[in-house]
Formats: sequence, C-alpha cells, structure tokens
Amino acid sequence: MSLNELLDAVFRWAHLIAGIMWIGNSMLFNWLDRNLEKQAGLGKLSQGKIFMVHSGAFYDVEKKLLAPGELPETLHWFKWQNLTTWLTGISLLVVVYYMNGASFLVDASVHDVGPTIAITLSICSLFTAWILYDLLWRTLGETRPRLSNAISVAILFGAMFAFAHVFSGRAAYIQTGVMIGTIMTGNVWMVIVPSQHALIEATRSGKEQDPALSIRAKQRSIHNNYLTFPLLFIMISNHVPAATSHHLNWLILIVVMIGGAGVRHFMNVRYLGAGKELATAAWLAPAVAMGALGIVGFMAISRIDPKPKYGIDHVVTFARVQEIVGTRCLRCHSLHPSDDVFTAPPVGVMLDTPDQIRVMAPRIKYRAYDLANMPFNNKTQITDIERAELAAWVDDGALLK
Repeated sequence: MSLNELLDAVFRWAHLIAGIMWIGNSMLFNWLDRNLEKQAGLGKLSQGKIFMVHSGAFYDVEKKLLAPGELPETLHWFKWQNLTTWLTGISLLVVVYYMNGASFLVDASVHDVGPTIAITLSICSLFTAWILYDLLWRTLGETRPRLSNAISVAILFGAMFAFAHVFSGRAAYIQTGVMIGTIMTGNVWMVIVPSQHALIEATRSGKEQDPALSIRAKQRSIHNNYLTFPLLFIMISNHVPAATSHHLNWLILIVVMIGGAGVRHFMNVRYLGAGKELATAAWLAPAVAMGALGIVGFMAISRIDPKPKYGIDHVVTFARVQEIVGTRCLRCHSLHPSDDVFTAPPVGVMLDTPDQIRVMAPRIKYRAYDLANMPFNNKTQITDIERAELAAWVDDGALLK
C-alpha cells in the first residue's frame, strides 16, 4: 500500500465517523427543538422540556436560558464533530483530487485546464462561496430572508453548473460537497459558536443575553439542517457514475438536492411542538413526493442521450476487442498496472485474459459505451468508434472468436 492509499483510507474512515456524529447530533437537536413541551411550573426562562427513554432509563431534558450568574460548573459543547468532519474532508480533497497531478480533478474532455489552475480555482471557490453567503445573510438576510434564500439557491446552482464545466464529473460533485461543507462549518465556527460564547460570557458576568445572537445562530443552524441530506448524497456520489459521468450531471445534482432538501423540510414541519404532530399523511405524502421528484428526475435526466450512438456495420471479432482492451484498458485493469496513479487494478477488475474480458463484458459496455466514463478521464484516448465496437461485440454475444 502506498502512502497516498493509506492517507486516503485513514481520512475517509475518520471523515465518515465524524460526519455521522456531526449530522446525528444536528438532527437530534433539531428534533428536540421541535418537540419541547411547555409544562406548568417551568420558569420564565424555560423554552420547554421533554422526557425521552433510552439505554434502560429516562432522560429529562429542558431547554432554557440562564439567569445572570447561574452558569453551571460543567458545560458540554457539540462542535468538534463538525470541525473534524470538515478537516478530514479537506484532507481527502487534497489527497485524492490535488495530489497525483490532480488527475481526478481534471478531465480534458470536460475542460482542458492545467492542474495548477484547477487546484487554484477549487481553493478560491471555497473561500468565495463562504464570503458571499455570509455577507448576504449578515445584510439582506436580516430583513429579507426569503429573497436571501432565493439568491443563495441561485448562487449554489450556478456554482454547481460552473464546476461541472471545469472539473471532472466526480470532482464537480465533490467540489460542490466541500463548498457546502465549508459554508456549514463557517456557520458553526463564525456564527453559532461565537453566539454561544457571548451567551456564556453574559451569563457568567451577570448581564442580560442578547436575543439577536440566538436568533442568528438558530437561522444558520436551520440552513445547515436543510443541507444535510443533499450533502450526504454527494458524499456517496463517487459510487453513482450514472450521475457524475452524465453530460447533464449538474442538472441531476440540482434535482436530487431539491428532492433531498424537500424531504428534510417535511420531516421538519412534521412536529408542531408540545408533543403534537401533523397527521401522518399531511407530512409523509409530500415528503415521499419530494423524494420521488429526486429519484424520477435522476432517472429521467440520466436517460437523456448526450450524443448519437455510433453505429457499427461490421462484425467485431474478439481479436479486435483484445486490441482495444490492450491499448485502452490494461494500463489500469491488469494484474500489474503501468498507470502512474493506479498501482493496483481499480475495484479489482483485471482484463488480462479472454475469460476475464468475457466475464466483465456487460460492465465494459456500461462503463465504456453507455456512461462513456472509462477509461478514467480518457487517459488512454479511446475513440468513439472503439467504444461502439466494444458495445457491438457485447450485444452480439461477447463471443471469444
């Protein structure tokens, strides 16, 4: 195992663990806020309480402000999960997409941009996105939140379109995910945590707390809440080549994001507070409809053919298939790859022998012809005619003659 592979595995594992903890905490606290009950006998600073059962006992949880000077000796924070998720995500971006000559970041068939320029654009877009978003919500967002929401969504979709026309398909999705994650992390560390520090300091020093800080922090927390489902899809997008490799990959991502955020919305409005809920049909039906929108939209868009398929009017022999595979595929998919990035055959696929090629025939057609995303970033310069010849051989029965 190379150092690059080791770092990839370590950071990916840590990223997954931290992400589960962060998003799990976020969803739990949002659920708590929507289920607090105003009970008789609670103090004027109480915002409600709730009883829960877990681990063989009951939890009595109350959300409240504290009177000046009442700060408890021990106070638990929930912030490091977010920072760990973001740092490991940035580390993965560097290890997977910036190293090895940015081979995963750049695809000449999408845009012929050099590694240095591509990495610079990637980094700058993250800082620019946070600055624009934060400035918008510190100014216009204070008085016109709906307009700010519309502008934020327009900027997000515009960035996704731009990424899809500069970076490789899978990199465009990951770049979008890192951008969203950066905004969410900025919300935590630039708005939510500072407001909590101010709340603690006011309580400690015997001053009244500024409610505007809490309102702003809650607003950003809600933004993060709506972005969680789309972000989770992006985290697994490398395993969905039908989305990342499609010529309309940006449109697929938009539809999936709308569906995911829509599902989250109706899960949020399900709870009316004080232990009351909407009727199941009132929230579940529209949530299912939003999920269906994302799924059906994905399926419909992914079936839009990017270009006419090249017809083959001659019989493609296995000898010709071996020639194409040997020239275009064996650089990576062999027992001993000669590629400068893949030192082991990707996902264990080897095409050294006739039997190996025949067994993988349906997959060869799907990746090389239907999706046209193999060879990886077309590093071996396979032609459209060669792709069509492979497909024709498969359709004719994948015979070894």
